Amino acid sequence: MKQRYREYIIILFVISFMILNYPLLSIFDRPVLLFGIPLLYFYIFAVWFVIIALLALISETDQHDAQGDPKPGP
Repeated sequence: MKQRYREYIIILFVISFMILNYPLLSIFDRPVLLFGIPLLYFYIFAVWFVIIALLALISETDQHDAQGDPKPGP
C-alpha cells in the first residue's frame, strides 16, 4: 500500500472519529423522525455508509495502482 493511501485512511479514521463522537451526535439527538427513523439513528447509519463507501473507494484505487496500471511519465 502506498504512503498516500495510508494517509487517506488515517485522515478518514480521524474525521470519522470526530463526526461519530459526542458533540456532533448531540446535535442529531432530537425527537424527529426522518423516513420513520429517529434522526440520530439515521445520521449514524448514513455516516457509517459514507465511511464504508470512501474506504472501499480508497482500497479499489490502491489495488488498481498496485496491479501496475500504466502511469504517464518518463
